[in-house]
Amino acid sequence: MEINSNMKKLICILFVGLYLFNNPIFAAIPTKPFPPRLVNDLASVFTAEEANALESKLVDLSNSTKTQIAVVTVRSLDGESPYQYATQIGQEWGIGDAKFDNGIVILYKPKTSDSKGEVFIATGYGLEGVVPDAIAKRIVEVEMIPEFKRGNTYKGIDAAVNTLISLSKKEFTASDYDKKHPKKSKSAPIIIFIIIFFVIISSFRRTKSIGNSSIGRSNVPFWVLLGMMGSGNRHSGSFGNFSSGGGSFGGFGGGSFGGGGSGGSW
Repeated sequence: MEINSNMKKLICILFVGLYLFNNPIFAAIPTKPFPPRLVNDLASVFTAEEANALESKLVDLSNSTKTQIAVVTVRSLDGESPYQYATQIGQEWGIGDAKFDNGIVILYKPKTSDSKGEVFIATGYGLEGVVPDAIAKRIVEVEMIPEFKRGNTYKGIDAAVNTLISLSKKEFTASDYDKKHPKKSKSAPIIIFIIIFFVIISSFRRTKSIGNSSIGRSNVPFWVLLGMMGSGNRHSGSFGNFSSGGGSFGGFGGGSFGGGGSGGSW
């Protein structure tokens, strides 16, 4: 009976192990790259030239400042949230310097026919003040997602990288970026519409009162028309231009991540 009991336990353990292998509780993040690279295009969204240009730029940043920005593209998040997936990569790979915890992970999952696109910027402990969550969110919304929607994956990620490099080098602050890219008020278009509506109604009333039926003589103020014409202004790009300085990447330094950052989907 003792042998039969042990056999039953062994069989149960094997079945549980097989179940967990096929249905993992936590998504298995990509293996830490060897040889080490800062650009890991596992979803094959970059050309070789694009990947090398990003890698050279990020290696130069790592060698000159010890700040490490890793770009990771994946085909699937395996049911994990972008926040958890990106933070786990940053923590387990040890992105950034162990002393300063100055690592950033840009995680990108492309949009497919049956799933939305996802992007997340995760920041190490040491950069949470340099790149606050609100600014990470603004970078995602201003620099990245508009380009992704136009099919420009590399352009969106490269623009975000350039902005994050400038923030990490203190070429401008989070406050400067916030002023240049203020958060748009959702109520502003409604207020503008209401103002225009009442101005037009008032104009028609004045026209009717003097017996003038010509719409072409409408008294809509010039500043209103000018505002309507200028409302389509778009962001033109990121700050500055950056050149790559060459050199080789020596590997990740063991930085820690505490859950900072932000993301979005499209």
